[in-house]
Amino acid sequence: EETRMELKDAISGHLKQSAKVKMLTAQACVEDITRAIDLVVAAFRNGNKLMICGNGGSAADAQHMAAEFTGRLNKNLVRPGLPAMALTTDSSFMTAFTNDFGYEGVFARQVESLGKSGDVFLGISTSGGSKNILAAIEKCVTMGISVIALTGEAGLRSDKANVVISVPSDDTQFIQEAH
Repeated sequence: EETRMELKDAISGHLKQSAKVKMLTAQACVEDITRAIDLVVAAFRNGNKLMICGNGGSAADAQHMAAEFTGRLNKNLVRPGLPAMALTTDSSFMTAFTNDFGYEGVFARQVESLGKSGDVFLGISTSGGSKNILAAIEKCVTMGISVIALTGEAGLRSDKANVVISVPSDDTQFIQEAH
């Protein structure tokens, strides 16, 4: 019975910590989230697209986000599909490119190939220092593509993003939940 209580306390503590991070995010990030929304809405209204990427769990988040834009997040909200794509879904490109050239430039190359001025790039990096995300951001800057970064409390290790949404936590699981 004592082990059961410890387990319940651990579960409760984890859920409370997760909720705390969401509350801190609400306090710290609303202005940046609003600015990011403005960039994406303007791009869609001008016939441009949203390109999203990340690594690991953030790659899964990128794919889920893109699916919700092109599909519908809520079955009760009737709207046209929105032009969003996850750069993490083309396994043939990703494996061929990284095999021949390494992983650092994989997203920058896709941005170069698929992006155009007026598009928006959303890079997800819980650490803020993923080299392939940073390289893609550099490519975006040269092409006139707006940049939104989702990070943890360490922020983005680049000053090139138009908007940085830094979740106030250094715990990857909570950062990803907030993203």
